Amino acid sequence: MEQTLSRILFLQRQRTDNWWVEPALVLFGLGAFIVYATWAAFQGSHYYTVAYLSPFYSPLIYVKSGVAGAAPLWHALLGEWPSWWPSFLPASPAFLILIFPGLFRFTCYYYRGAYYKAFAGSPPGCAVGAVPQKNYRGETFLLIFQNLHRYALYMALIYLLILGADAVAAYFHEGVFGFGVGSLVLTLNPILLGFYTLGCHSFRHLIGGRKDCFSCAGAGPLNGVYQKVSWMNRNHKLFAWLSLIWVGVSDVYVRLVSMGIISDWNTWGI
Repeated sequence: MEQTLSRILFLQRQRTDNWWVEPALVLFGLGAFIVYATWAAFQGSHYYTVAYLSPFYSPLIYVKSGVAGAAPLWHALLGEWPSWWPSFLPASPAFLILIFPGLFRFTCYYYRGAYYKAFAGSPPGCAVGAVPQKNYRGETFLLIFQNLHRYALYMALIYLLILGADAVAAYFHEGVFGFGVGSLVLTLNPILLGFYTLGCHSFRHLIGGRKDCFSCAGAGPLNGVYQKVSWMNRNHKLFAWLSLIWVGVSDVYVRLVSMGIISDWNTWGI
């Protein structure tokens, strides 16, 4: 009887608006990014050109020489690609670093609500019947794992510095200062990521002195910073999507220039 009732309740609602549009867009948008990012990571090539390094491959731990569109060896922190790397995996530097920004996104409070609705139907929308669950036990494996978000924040802050350094490096080709379209593309990337990361709920709580009632503590030296972080937090959804899209755009741009499909306008004349 309970199982039959659950099936009846799933997707039932009294709403008359197009509630399904947002979860459908999230399903398509987030799904497309995951597919592209996975494909790009498996390529292991065409991630560097002129003075531009794709954010999917930064920071470079190792570099495999002789690969089309690979970064020069001096760019790698630890040099040539290691011999211990499993032969069944392509020698792609992205495999060594994508897990960290991926963990921050996966455990993000906004994204959790978005992909639960879009991919798991839990629930598909506010006041819409959810996929039935058996033996619900509260906060278990996945929900406990997602509590790592507050710790993934620290790694995300380090990545902001790294991608900021990549943006600065995009204005220097072989030691000569200049700029190109790619310089602007890679500069906008850490800016949007900064708005997203610094608007994170965990960062806001950290800036607020880890107090559950910031207003109860009165005005302090961090009050102005807290208000600015709160503004970013109120727009967290917007910056989450803008930064995600622009990371993908940055990789696509570097890849297309590296492959010779498009040309980069720049002051170096390359």
